[in-house]
Amino acid sequence: MALIELHNVWKTYDLGEIKVNALCDASLSIERGEYVALVGPSGSGKSTLMNTLGCLDRPTQGSYLLDDEELAHLGRNPRARIRNRQLGFVFQNFNLLARTSALENVELPLLYSQEISARERRQRAVNLLERVGLGDRMDHHPGQLSGGQQQRVAIARALVNNPAILMGDEPTGNLDSRTSRDVIKLFRQLNEESGITIILVTHDQNVARHADRTIVLRDGYIAADTTNFDEALESLHAEDDFDENDESPEPSNAEPGQPGTPAPQSAAANPSQPDEAPESSDAVSDQDAPGNLS
Repeated sequence: MALIELHNVWKTYDLGEIKVNALCDASLSIERGEYVALVGPSGSGKSTLMNTLGCLDRPTQGSYLLDDEELAHLGRNPRARIRNRQLGFVFQNFNLLARTSALENVELPLLYSQEISARERRQRAVNLLERVGLGDRMDHHPGQLSGGQQQRVAIARALVNNPAILMGDEPTGNLDSRTSRDVIKLFRQLNEESGITIILVTHDQNVARHADRTIVLRDGYIAADTTNFDEALESLHAEDDFDENDESPEPSNAEPGQPGTPAPQSAAANPSQPDEAPESSDAVSDQDAPGNLS
């Protein structure tokens, strides 16, 4: 049984006179222990897909099964509990609390659990910081850490609840190339040693190449889903040879379920009027970042 199953998922934003399909008829399955990269140009729908998989937003139409539980129609609070217990998030900007230590930042998600004692909470945080190579930086505040060290704290925080899935939004976007390699090496180590499922959104070809599977999105549709990275690149750049003067498709008023109604890139990249806004300020954004995949 797959850990994640999407069936004919649409995400539509009502922008007044038009309805924009940011995700169009998406179907996929992800097995436990897979390492998956989501790639595509800005506005392609990859962040909408990540928000859906991460329970930050609900699909307008379709089915989302996580560990055989239907999530598509859950409200805010049930989805928040799932995020806290089953999902871990790593973001481009780290999102650490500036006035708290690395240790306290890692402990933070456990403060919402009444099932874990303060002693166990502290021990989990210590163990994870040691695991990511920051055993000697536990008392340092984010401002005293390098970018790579801050991202390692963020990874430890994402793992503290023993999630089934680790999700990353441009996790190397603010790091130099050497530090990026170290972070990606850590992701690979976590995947191979712990069997955790990893799903990354990235613009960086070097990051995506390390995944075992690449899903390419374009205009809200899944354009390719392959374990061959060269095939993914071909699909990603399939439209590069098109005449720049070709007319782009106009936004459509079509309802979900009618093909050929992709989202305008600007609207899909930053939908301003979702039917239910993501509950977290950490919602994935589709910003341009350094890399070779856009």
